Amino acid sequence: QHQPQQMPMPQYSAEQGGSPFMGSYQQPYQKPQRMQEPVNVQPVQFQNFDETIAEISPNNISLLMDVPLQISVELGRTTKRIREILEFGQGSIIELEKLTGEPVDILVNGKPIAKGEVVVIDESFGVRITDIIHPSKRI
Repeated sequence: QHQPQQMPMPQYSAEQGGSPFMGSYQQPYQKPQRMQEPVNVQPVQFQNFDETIAEISPNNISLLMDVPLQISVELGRTTKRIREILEFGQGSIIELEKLTGEPVDILVNGKPIAKGEVVVIDESFGVRITDIIHPSKRI
């Protein structure tokens, strides 16, 4: 009886660059060679920003005057375990790390910019700014 011979399967190797999807898997893919041209390299000279701050025109800042920013006041913070949070219910009291009368933090877009004291205006809460945080300390 005659048995059909099995054809050998082609071997594709990543090291050789072979792939069944490449037209010819006999030759590995070679990246085309580019001619190396001389590159003109010069040191960069940056402008001193300290000098340009005084040059900012009031007309340029006016473009930003209508951009809305979120202001929030943080009364205090604390840390609780999940177990404690799950026990919260109506009437639960959360003790904060700040003391009574201690200044509250005023934040713009989540960044602290000032401190203040809570006041009541008609029947709403408000904050009187008592201290502006220096820009170098606004981390």
